[in-house]
Amino acid sequence: MRISAAAQQLGTSPRMLRYREILGLLPPVREPATRWRAAGRQPPARGPAHRQFSRDDLAAVALGLDIERRLDISPAELAFGLRVLSDPLVRGEVAELGRRIGRIPAPPSQALDFEKERALRLLSLTRRPVPAAHRPPPPRPAAATPRPGTRPSRPTRDPRP
Repeated sequence: MRISAAAQQLGTSPRMLRYREILGLLPPVREPATRWRAAGRQPPARGPAHRQFSRDDLAAVALGLDIERRLDISPAELAFGLRVLSDPLVRGEVAELGRRIGRIPAPPSQALDFEKERALRLLSLTRRPVPAAHRPPPPRPAAATPRPGTRPSRPTRDPRP
């Protein structure tokens, strides 16, 4: 299917489809020239081939349009979101920015490491002997409790009147 028919079916313009292609929001073109190159020959000299849209291509574009409408984002924002998901370097840089500006919380492991270091520092400061006046009182001895698995004894009644 040619671009004009695809645009009409999707409810957009051919220009918008070309823009989405530049942004990388369309599936890559499967060129028949790759068959020629695989065989070690050059394809016949022709002008640039027009993009043909398959049903799968139309479904992918329709999904992108639906995401943009539901989330109220532009095609450029969607393209950048895809880049963040697919490029580890970009993902790391964007995540660092998000942590610095407070939009993304620090990973739990880093937060726990900070708390662990803080606790160790406090413990190292308190390793000195504590004066007796500041020590808590010793625990009181507990009342006698029956052994586990036995019943507490009941006072017996005297059978005599």
